[in-house]
Amino acid sequence: MYEKTYPNKRFKLTLQFLQKHINTSESILDLGVKNPFSEIMISEGFSVENTTGEDLDENQSAIETSSADVITAFEIFEHLLSPYEILKSIKANKLVISVPLKLWFAPAYRSKTDMRDRHYHEFEDWQLDWLLEKTGWTIKDRQQWTNPVNKIGIRPILRRFTPRYYIVYAERV
Repeated sequence: MYEKTYPNKRFKLTLQFLQKHINTSESILDLGVKNPFSEIMISEGFSVENTTGEDLDENQSAIETSSADVITAFEIFEHLLSPYEILKSIKANKLVISVPLKLWFAPAYRSKTDMRDRHYHEFEDWQLDWLLEKTGWTIKDRQQWTNPVNKIGIRPILRRFTPRYYIVYAERV
């Protein structure tokens, strides 16, 4: 999954944000297949169950039938056509979600070899806020951070101070 670049900074900041808002006694349904970050959550004492790779645009049954206290969605919503339906189907009262922010100087990400590894949405922070508000969530905390790269050029310089990731803790209204 991260053959060339392991997102140390993103994982570190995501874990700190999660630990700030979610107790290890609360069960988590993490949207998306088991991945390196879900393994980190487990190693930090969280009780985590992942969805199994089903197309969440077409099938929300794992979300609808989950008894988890918290839903997490780290770098998932940008791949979905209809995040509105997913947010509406959540039964849990707590949500931690992160998305990559739209970069004005770079096109949306699209893998040419993997149909599921494409960004349909690249959010601006206000768009995710509005989506959460419209689906019955109240944002309690938010954070943004940059993702600098060790390359030379205009875009790498812009990445040093342009926020790339946005994480939100929200509760059901």
